[in-house]
Amino acid sequence: MTRNGSQHRTPADVVGPICESGDYFARERPLPKVTEGDHLALLSAGAYGFVMASNYNSRAMAAEVLVNGNKAALVRPRQRLEDLWQSEKIPGWLR
Repeated sequence: MTRNGSQHRTPADVVGPICESGDYFARERPLPKVTEGDHLALLSAGAYGFVMASNYNSRAMAAEVLVNGNKAALVRPRQRLEDLWQSEKIPGWLR
């Protein structure tokens, strides 16, 4: 049941932010209508989990939250873009 009490579901694709053909979590999955600001929980997210993550396409590492029953704790904060770029240098000849 959705938060507004309806049971209407619509087939939807759930995709990641990288915009590549393989960046799907689910295809044609019947889901309640979601809007901006809603959250979807994915229990297994492959390369989106830290153990398989990378900075491909200059994507910062996602935060990790440990969930146990009704308790949740941030165990690894989201990587800041400033930290991702900290070791990059602009050569003097490009200035």
